[in-house]
Amino acid sequence: MNKPTDAVKKLMGDTAVYGLGTMVPRFLNYLLVPLYTIYVFTQAQYGQVTLLYSYVAILLVILTLGMETAFFRYANLNKSPKRAFNTAMTSILICSAFFLLLIFSFADDIAVLIQYPDNKEYVQVVALIIAIDAITAIPFAYLRYKNKALKFSVIRILSVVITISLNLLFLVVIPGYYGDDYINFPVYRSTSLVGFVFIANLVGSFSTLIMLGKELLSFSFKIDSDLLKKMLRYGMPILIISLMFMITEVADKILLKYLLPSEINSDAQLGIYAACYKLAIIMMIFIQMFRYAAEPFFFAEAKKKNAKDTYSRVMSLFVGFTWSIFLMVTLYIDVFKHFIGEAFWPGLQIVPIILSAKLFLGVFYNLSVWYKLTNKTFYGALIATVGGMLTILLNVLLIPKFGYLGSAWASFVSYFVIMLLSYYWGKYHYKIKYNIRIIFSYTAFAVVVYIMSIIIKSTMPGHYYYIVSVLFVAFIIFVYYMWYKNYSPEKIQG
Repeated sequence: MNKPTDAVKKLMGDTAVYGLGTMVPRFLNYLLVPLYTIYVFTQAQYGQVTLLYSYVAILLVILTLGMETAFFRYANLNKSPKRAFNTAMTSILICSAFFLLLIFSFADDIAVLIQYPDNKEYVQVVALIIAIDAITAIPFAYLRYKNKALKFSVIRILSVVITISLNLLFLVVIPGYYGDDYINFPVYRSTSLVGFVFIANLVGSFSTLIMLGKELLSFSFKIDSDLLKKMLRYGMPILIISLMFMITEVADKILLKYLLPSEINSDAQLGIYAACYKLAIIMMIFIQMFRYAAEPFFFAEAKKKNAKDTYSRVMSLFVGFTWSIFLMVTLYIDVFKHFIGEAFWPGLQIVPIILSAKLFLGVFYNLSVWYKLTNKTFYGALIATVGGMLTILLNVLLIPKFGYLGSAWASFVSYFVIMLLSYYWGKYHYKIKYNIRIIFSYTAFAVVVYIMSIIIKSTMPGHYYYIVSVLFVAFIIFVYYMWYKNYSPEKIQG
């Protein structure tokens, strides 16, 4: 019989493999941030890129219909996972076709609505990206279901490499080679440099579609109506959850565009906020790769007698690791800040706030196992709705007074609230005995180290890096010691 510790090791291994398909692409994409913020775009132009990608994130969630998680659920419950695959794929294909028809029919009106009336091409290219990414979501989920993590990762990486290469070609190589004459090329006259960010993305997304050809060709264009009803019944709350979480994630970027006082350049402020937000990338990458591995893992472990013990161990390890990331970035922020342009540094104060918010989000992903395994996704939808609505409310209240700092605190509060709600409701519906003592000890130690780092920077700047490095190593040792003390084989057997 597999022990909980063995299952945790398997999850860690899966997380590492999926990290190739999540961490590497996102890290490569992150390398575009210094390109954009240091060499190519102004604050306002980078704000435009950020705003449009925020719309992409929300619309992509809507278009996938919560089918990824529903596919995992019914592929595991049914003896024929292909039925679930065919049903999910067909429904998303139909929705994507209607979506493109709608967007292209009203592209001019939408461009005016988002305050870019002279750039209808933004709307059209972004719509194509969303549709293609929605179509590829289920084939990617199928690869995860079949444990083809390597293929999953390779396709993700190659797609991003293509996107980045085209960014360099369009934004650096051609303008650099031809000088000011590049603007005379017809393709450069038809859109701004910002538009080429999305054109490069579109080609990268289309390359993903091609690389998933085997999976796409293996599905049949048909819907099992009974299964579709079950998948939608299960997936719609997941859709609401994902949508509300995406609103929590990107509403601040959208609202900054429209709620700042008129005398302030909202695109520029959004650009500063978004660039500094990116400095939390390490935390976001880890949480994303963990989520990819954890979702199928949680469902598979649910059948085992010691599943709840396993979930508890995973939580303890996760909290220790994410606080380590928090400290690594905040203690060495003067190093990390060089990954963005100096013009964007005024927003560095938001970094600790955003890192903490992302940590709360990661804890929530761990906690979400209770409503997914008990089919009580309604509660997950309710929690996510609270988070989304709270995010909008706080941004509306705080942005006019505090600008992007208010947006950062809105994210912090929203993620903290949904984490607490999920924890307390989970205790009544699927009680897991999380090791609160070890979680609190990690948190307290990390907060103390962070506060000490602020004091040391102001009182002993010449010795700052020596002292905080010792503190950081001490925290890592503490995490390992507490883990071994509570979860060593000898302790478990005892």
